Amino acid sequence: MHINLDEKFSKFSAFWRPYIIGELNENYVKLARLKGNLIWHKHDLEDEMFVVLTGTLMMDFRDGRTISTKAGEILIVPKNTEHRPWTNDEEVKVILIEPKMTKHTGEIISEQTVTELEWI
Repeated sequence: MHINLDEKFSKFSAFWRPYIIGELNENYVKLARLKGNLIWHKHDLEDEMFVVLTGTLMMDFRDGRTISTKAGEILIVPKNTEHRPWTNDEEVKVILIEPKMTKHTGEIISEQTVTELEWI
């Protein structure tokens, strides 16, 4: 399967709403535009991988750490780790690689929660 990332990103503008662009074994490959912040949440059973394409993704952890992940870098958040992604008022484009069962905001439901994932 061949995927043009620029073409896929041109199909949406919403922030914090992941879109599925492919499948890899039991994982989805997703794209997302990020700006501002997402709520604190965790994924009890799934690791989550962020591949930062543009901008800088900030990730807060409950132990007080904040990790800055720049374009060209990857951040893996281990399962059962409470985290809050955010940006410094810039748009950040990411690829997410995570198990198909992963819920957008874990078990937390808020206005930011996406319950129905779309393929683009």
